[in-house]
Amino acid sequence: MPDAPISPILTEQGGVSKWGKEGMPLKAFDADLSNFDQVFGEFTKSETPEGSPSEPRQLKFLLFLADKDPSTNRSWCPDCNVAEPIIYEKLEASNSNLVLLRAYVGDRPTWRNPSHPWRVDPRFKLKGVPTLIRWENDAVAGRLEDYEAHIGDKIDSILASN
Repeated sequence: MPDAPISPILTEQGGVSKWGKEGMPLKAFDADLSNFDQVFGEFTKSETPEGSPSEPRQLKFLLFLADKDPSTNRSWCPDCNVAEPIIYEKLEASNSNLVLLRAYVGDRPTWRNPSHPWRVDPRFKLKGVPTLIRWENDAVAGRLEDYEAHIGDKIDSILASN
């Protein structure tokens, strides 16, 4: 499989970028195990729950991914390599005001540990990567697990769900 083009959403770990359609930016946060709590706090603080005419309601998503090898910029997880560009394409095409937190689970041995923090965290209960979660009212409002996170219609559905 050829390398997918790098999406403009990519930022440095822990960084924030604004990107997207004019008037509908996508705010992106990146986190790993070492800084997740801090970045997650910023992600949740950036909410505009009810929205207003001048500031439309933000849709919040968490995308849990396997780490990338710095020498190849490719993930050790084949499912992540397939799903990631499709997810970004769908987010780019959305007319919604989106906030995305990409959380990197670590290398393969770290992720395979049954005690991985995000496997046992009652908020996330991760079973596989990639996992795309729609986050509303401090809880999971929808999720796509590893086996379905690459399916465009399912991504569209989680983007559109109320």
